[in-house]
Amino acid sequence: MNKQHIIALIKKDILLETRQQYTFYGILLYVASTIFVVYLSMGQPEDKVWNALFWVIQLFICINAVAKSFLAESRGRMLYFYSIAGAGDFIIAKLIFNALLMLLMSLLSLAVFTVLLGNPLANATAFIGISMLGGISLSLVFTFLAAIAAKAEQQAALMAIMGFPIIIPQLLLLIKISSIGFASVVQGGLWQMIALMTGLDAMVIILAYILFPFLWKD
Repeated sequence: MNKQHIIALIKKDILLETRQQYTFYGILLYVASTIFVVYLSMGQPEDKVWNALFWVIQLFICINAVAKSFLAESRGRMLYFYSIAGAGDFIIAKLIFNALLMLLMSLLSLAVFTVLLGNPLANATAFIGISMLGGISLSLVFTFLAAIAAKAEQQAALMAIMGFPIIIPQLLLLIKISSIGFASVVQGGLWQMIALMTGLDAMVIILAYILFPFLWKD
């Protein structure tokens, strides 16, 4: 693993994103319009509905912001990266960049949520931390899935098939963990669930680092 290669690849993605800004403004428009439609139809929902809506919207934000990262890379560009960097460096750089992007999107969507749908949080600090952890977790999973799907002909279908059995349990776990933000008392087993989520993130990173070189050679 070469840190200089990883940093250079991350800077490349950041530079492309700041120049084009299609993803950022597109996702920002999606977040604002979706939440505004929810506000018009439901007003300010109760705590459980608010929490569920937040994570469902986070899921679609992640699909739009993160899952397209590999699909946007042309074959010629991938050949160029193959000549200057290793597979491990490339996938780690993608994981870090998408985690940072999803971290920003999570905070922005949470801000829009509280403005339009009210702020029912009793423990806002805990919910912000969990939303950041959840955004990173979703980005890691979809980056890994996008790396696999980018090598297939039916990318969208493959991502849906692989992602459904993985992302549903993760979403349910995130909804369960984030319920602490609506209660003033810490529920039992919270830290065990956070440790489980962190362990799943670590497993995704390890699997991506081990398996991506086989795709990289294709």
